[in-house]
Amino acid sequence: MHNAITPDASIFKAYDIRGIVDKTLSEPVVHAIGAALGLAGARSGVREIVIGRDGRLSGPRLSSALAEGITAAGVDVVDIGMVPTPVVYFATYELGTGSGVAVTGSHNPPEYNGLKMMLAGDTLYGDEIRALHDAIVEPGFEQRLSGGAKGRVRRLDLSERYLSRIASDVRLARPMRIAIDCGNGVAGALAAPLYRRLGCEVVELFCDVDGNFPNHHPDPAHPENLQDLVRALSRTDAEVGLAFDGDGDRLGVVTRDGAIIYPDRQLMLFAQDVLSREPGGQIIYDVKCSRNVASWVRQHGGVPLMWRTGHSLVKAKLKETGAPLAGEMSGHVFFKERWYGFDDGLYAGARLLEILSRSDDPSAVLNALPDATTTPELQLWLDEGENFDLVERLRREARFPDAVEVVTIDGVRVEYPDGFGLARPSNTTPVVVLRFEADNAVALARIQADMRAAILAIRPDADLPF
Repeated sequence: MHNAITPDASIFKAYDIRGIVDKTLSEPVVHAIGAALGLAGARSGVREIVIGRDGRLSGPRLSSALAEGITAAGVDVVDIGMVPTPVVYFATYELGTGSGVAVTGSHNPPEYNGLKMMLAGDTLYGDEIRALHDAIVEPGFEQRLSGGAKGRVRRLDLSERYLSRIASDVRLARPMRIAIDCGNGVAGALAAPLYRRLGCEVVELFCDVDGNFPNHHPDPAHPENLQDLVRALSRTDAEVGLAFDGDGDRLGVVTRDGAIIYPDRQLMLFAQDVLSREPGGQIIYDVKCSRNVASWVRQHGGVPLMWRTGHSLVKAKLKETGAPLAGEMSGHVFFKERWYGFDDGLYAGARLLEILSRSDDPSAVLNALPDATTTPELQLWLDEGENFDLVERLRREARFPDAVEVVTIDGVRVEYPDGFGLARPSNTTPVVVLRFEADNAVALARIQADMRAAILAIRPDADLPF
């Protein structure tokens, strides 16, 4: 049993738990979270929870503390070892538990770690995550643990079942030559074996799992982290490059000529493919994605649905709507058609290769996808909590007379005839995330000027990144 503990409330984020190891995220804290999760699971009839961990150095001891906490609540644990986060999700379906925890810091720096959690078939987010904190600090928390019998831990390796499940479903029209960059993240353990099994020749970059991330940060959302892959494509005969984030649930794509195919454009290609088998299907995309997604989906006989950013929120919407496919600008892609509806960078890569293998010029297929003049995600840094206040005031006070629509499901997305501007509060850092897109550079500058004026009217001292 552990001593009374008060975890730092700041680690309980909107979509997961994340903190600095041995500071805000220590073994006793993870033990307590495991116990709270076990108690919550037991109330919903959960008898067994899967746990897996990414390649971070703190992973073994934190997942061990997690298992002790869950079993202290009388719930059994299936420990599937060091695996990409999607393999934890896969295990919850494969073993029928509906409940699992990935011990992962995702793409955060090496000193971070965290927990992504599923319970009774649902990914936890928002209030459900905060409820774990409230349960731990409630008086009598330890007493509730001491009563019953402890759960058991069993160990299981599911990698082979995961690989063969994908290989039995995804068929390449011809063998391909590809390059992959795992950034020393945990995807390195399975990516090359998976794509070789599908019939690819694979050039491997940084596929040895190393929690120090010695080569570059494992986050394909930032162009600087894709430069090694761009160089590998220029000096080998690989036809396409795939990159993965630290825990393997997001995909980055680079063409032979060094162009980065951002996730909203990847989503268009996936949508076209899925809609060829599921005509009239709904395709979900988040507020950060290109305007081109909606028109492309309609053009290919589907129904576009814009939704809030966040892998947990998108998964919940996918479940609610029964849509066959969803995607986020951050690189999370969710296939419900032929798969389980969770985000999986390795599986998305396999589906991409399946589509590209039908062409003898994959770069041409990718480069032909609709494009626009865009900015990357820009960040306006503020003090803790101020990002929510600023965006809320924008929603209430700002006027955009030339806009055709202002979408407020997640932040403020101002739609113009020739582009959009977005300001939304990050749920993980004290940042307002800004993104702009337009038909050309002149329109982009005009849309940015509108947003700049609106923000400076509220915060004259804002240090704007554009």
